[in-house]
Amino acid sequence: MGVDFGPGSSFDPTLDELALLAESAGDAPVARVIARRKAPDAALFVGSGKADEIKFLVQAEQAHGVIFDQSLSPAQQRNLERHLGVEVLDRTGLILEIFGARARSHEGKLQVELARLEYLSTRLVRRWSHLERQRGGVGHRGGPGESQYELDRRMIEQKIKSLKAQLVKVKRQRNTQRRGRERNGTFRVSLVGYTNAGKSTLFNALTKAGTYAANQLFATLDTTTRQLYLAQAQRSVSLSDTVGFIRDLPHTLVESFEATLLEATEADILLHVVDAASPVLLEQIEEVQRVLQTIGAGHIPQVIVFNKVDALEPHQQPRHSQDVYELPDGTRACRVFVSAIEGQGLDVLRQVLSRAAIEGVGPENWPFQPSGHAIPVHNLTSDMPEAEPSLAGDPFINDAET
Repeated sequence: MGVDFGPGSSFDPTLDELALLAESAGDAPVARVIARRKAPDAALFVGSGKADEIKFLVQAEQAHGVIFDQSLSPAQQRNLERHLGVEVLDRTGLILEIFGARARSHEGKLQVELARLEYLSTRLVRRWSHLERQRGGVGHRGGPGESQYELDRRMIEQKIKSLKAQLVKVKRQRNTQRRGRERNGTFRVSLVGYTNAGKSTLFNALTKAGTYAANQLFATLDTTTRQLYLAQAQRSVSLSDTVGFIRDLPHTLVESFEATLLEATEADILLHVVDAASPVLLEQIEEVQRVLQTIGAGHIPQVIVFNKVDALEPHQQPRHSQDVYELPDGTRACRVFVSAIEGQGLDVLRQVLSRAAIEGVGPENWPFQPSGHAIPVHNLTSDMPEAEPSLAGDPFINDAET
């Protein structure tokens, strides 16, 4: 279920990503509903007419739940469940379910549990609303419902405090490891990108690590670090695979995964992996850039890795293996085209990393210019190539003269 609130709102007209999230959580979507409103309905988010339409679909399809692509308030979620007669989840709740099922390491489980409890703490009134009727008449306070609510609230607050303390220890351990790498002069590379862009597949292709990789959202939640030997540089660098980003990533998750996301903030260079075959890759690039700014990693030099070029049509194939890319904020970065699953372009990527490890990535030499004169590549968001892309209008800009 998605609602279009007009210009400036976060809205996916296809609901494809929400469907993928649902499938990643083990659900099977049976119908999609779109609504258009100027503002959310305070009680039902979508209004009574659209809620009745959803209820009819639920009964016709024998669905066991409804998932909203936007965040619902506790009251809206409670009212919708009463109206529809089935479980209602919003985008945040769905992502938390996936994270809870995928976390494997002790650190990952701590982070997911913290985010889950912080989300749950705002919905306690929903869980115990059936007891509020037991409080009695006017002037009677502190009945069973209220006492249970207060008890649960205190228990959750204590658990959140304990989890945060444990994650502080994790952060200290990471800082100790980071200082050790700094003393050893280790060049640090972190993989970042939108979820399902192929980060873990690329990580495995470069390091032969054999970490879990799958064509699903949030296949990787735990940070994995391996040494990558670069023959051209005659040295090893530290390469880390991190959790993927997604549109409207819940703020509680960003905060809870601070220890994991620190891996990106401490890198010397970021490999920003992009699904070159995605029809919404521009939006995904912008979302990753926004999250990087949020966590304090927006200033770190990036190599933009356009992955999955094997999935492109022949007329969409890039003309070069490397060029210069202009990010949404106007800064430029090296861009390399690869297919991690087929090994295409990996040698070029290793060469870029080798040069970065040898020469550094200071403002005086970054981004590295590709050898020869780079000419415009095809616009990967269109079936037709762009004849003369401009710096301002074409996000797939090479270092072409204008």
